[in-house]
Amino acid sequence: MIDPATPDTSIYQRPADYDLEHANDDTDARFYGQVLRGLHPERVLELACGTGRILARLADHLPGAQLCGVDDSPEMLERAQRTLDALPPSARERLTLARGDMRSWRGGGAPFDAVLIGGRSASHLLSLDDRRDTWRCVYNLLRPGGAFLMDVSMPDLATLAESQRAQPRALLQLDVDASQQTATGAVRLMRSTATAYDPHLQQARVCSIYDRFDTSAPDTRFVTDFTSHVYFPCELELLFASTGFEIVQRYGDYSFSPLSRSSPYLITLARRPAGPD
Repeated sequence: MIDPATPDTSIYQRPADYDLEHANDDTDARFYGQVLRGLHPERVLELACGTGRILARLADHLPGAQLCGVDDSPEMLERAQRTLDALPPSARERLTLARGDMRSWRGGGAPFDAVLIGGRSASHLLSLDDRRDTWRCVYNLLRPGGAFLMDVSMPDLATLAESQRAQPRALLQLDVDASQQTATGAVRLMRSTATAYDPHLQQARVCSIYDRFDTSAPDTRFVTDFTSHVYFPCELELLFASTGFEIVQRYGDYSFSPLSRSSPYLITLARRPAGPD
């Protein structure tokens, strides 16, 4: 699902830098934890769990739940395993990891009470078939009455419009500047992103330029290119409805703000109906 144009430099093959990119920013993880805690789930699944940064925090919010993380990247899963191994035994014994694709993972054992797709990972589903397969996969993994929680970015219409000029322009903006102190020194990661939009495909072509400054190693620069699907609110509502879900609530950010014209995100809490299919 990830564009393989630059496989050796993809941020998804650099899990340590991926974690640094999200250093000191756990607003989404805290939001997911609060929402899920209110649902009192016993079994929770995170699809496309990446390095386990969200999964590990859910262990604090859901002290009685069994948690499972699934991802199709071996590099990310290896990092996730180290993340989970560093947790206290009381948390670690409730966490499992598995390699799988969110479009087709069949799971095992009892159904889940809640499924999460965080980190805007659903944006990597470029075809309608991929999106429907993923939603159906989640539906089948949930028990009747179970919850589906996911997020995507709201369309940035100003940026998308710039790419539609007679001479297309992709605005370059610095959108990440993260620092971390390690045992060997200080590390700083800066990301500048340029986005172009293909309206007939409803896809954004994203180029992220990373500059990594490390006091104990040579500075590095690498580029990640990928294509993401741009979701619109009514389209997403139809996708839930057509795959059997009932939407419970929608939010516009990780502070529980209602969805509005200025919302940066579209976060949906839906459920599989409790009655027979």
